[in-house]
Amino acid sequence: MPNKLSSIPRLKYRDGEVLLMSPLPKHGRDAHIIANIITTLLDHIELEYDAFTPVTMELPEESGIEPDYCFYIENWQAVSGKERIDWRVDPPPDLVLEIDVTSYSDVNDYLPYRVPEVWLFRKQLAIYQLRDAEYSLQSHSRYFPEIDLQALILQYRQIAYQRNTSAAIRQLRQALSQ
Repeated sequence: MPNKLSSIPRLKYRDGEVLLMSPLPKHGRDAHIIANIITTLLDHIELEYDAFTPVTMELPEESGIEPDYCFYIENWQAVSGKERIDWRVDPPPDLVLEIDVTSYSDVNDYLPYRVPEVWLFRKQLAIYQLRDAEYSLQSHSRYFPEIDLQALILQYRQIAYQRNTSAAIRQLRQALSQ
């Protein structure tokens, strides 16, 4: 019998339900492109940060969640060098990126973790910021307040799909340096 290559399914738990998802190439590609855009912007404005993927965020009595990318920007020193993060005492990521190809993602999944900013990408970017005890949709990121991220991500994502990610990021770096 031939060996079939297939993706390893990801499990997601929500309110007593188990969701089985098989990541699509589009999901991984969009996550990679947008994460590269974020790191390019952070490097451009010379903010220190740490970023990683995958990571499972789990709290007792809460459903675990696995964001596509985590970015520690204001709190990078709190997790620097750690091999494990204790979600009960360590700060949450300052920004998480969630790519939603199948509509399973819900920004409210991040409420127990008190993530300050969640980017949810479904064909276009939605930026949510934690205000008191709920997320509200915002037009700009707290980390890039002067940048129209919606237009920027659509533009450089299109370049990446037409050519490749490296060309898109090179063009973004050139545009930022002008």
